[in-house]
Amino acid sequence: MATHEVFRDRAEAGRQLALHLDDYSTRPGVLVLGLARGGVPVAFQVARALEAPLDVFLVRKLGVPGHEELAFGAIASGGTRVLNEEVTRHLGIDEETIASVAAEQQRELERRERLHRDGGAPAPVAGRTVILVDDGAATGASMRAAARALRDQGASEVVVALPVAPPEVCKAFEHEVDRTVCAHTPELFYAVGAWYDDFSQVTDEEVRDLLRRAAELHASGRAGPEPHLPGVRDA
Repeated sequence: MATHEVFRDRAEAGRQLALHLDDYSTRPGVLVLGLARGGVPVAFQVARALEAPLDVFLVRKLGVPGHEELAFGAIASGGTRVLNEEVTRHLGIDEETIASVAAEQQRELERRERLHRDGGAPAPVAGRTVILVDDGAATGASMRAAARALRDQGASEVVVALPVAPPEVCKAFEHEVDRTVCAHTPELFYAVGAWYDDFSQVTDEEVRDLLRRAAELHASGRAGPEPHLPGVRDA
C-alpha cells in the first residue's frame, strides 16, 4: 500500500486540496462551501487559492427518538431532507415522528447558520458551480445529504472536495455529483482525525472569523496571511 501524508492541520489540508482544484481558479460563478464546522478551515484555504467566495453549509443528523445516536436521515441548509428509508421502515418510524424531529433539527440548523454568519444571508447557489468541502469523510453521509440539498437548490454543478477519504466513499460520490476530488484515498482509513497531526475542534467563533476574513479578501481581491487556529494537538 502506498504511504500517505498526515496533514499538519486543516489549513495545510486545504492548501493541498486546492492544488487539485486549480482549474476552477478565478472562474466566474464558483462558490466554495465549507461543511460546518470542521470543513470551514479547509474551505477557507480552497476559496483563497481559487479567489472564490466562501460560505458555510450545515447538515444535521435526524436521530431516532430515544436512540438519537442512530440516524434515520439528515436535514441540510435550505431545508432539504434525506431519509434512510431502510431504517425508517425497519423501525416503523411514522411521518409524524419524522416531521417532528426534522422541525426540531431545522430550528437548530437555522440558529447555527445565523450564529456562523452573524445574522447575514446565505450565498445563493442557483446556477453556480458549488465546491463542497469537508475535512474528510469516513462514510460520506453528511456530504451526500449536502450534495442533494445543493441539487435541490439549483446548483448548476456540484463538486465534492475532500482532503482524505476511503476510496470506496470517493467512488460512490461519482454517481451523485458532477465531480469528486479526493486528495488522498488510503485503503486503511481508520478515521478522519487519524490523518491530521492537529485535529482540534473548530469553534463557532473560528467559523465566523474565517467567513469574515474570506469575505474581506474576496471583496478586496487580495490574499491574506494564513489564519492561526489555536487548539490542542492530537496525541
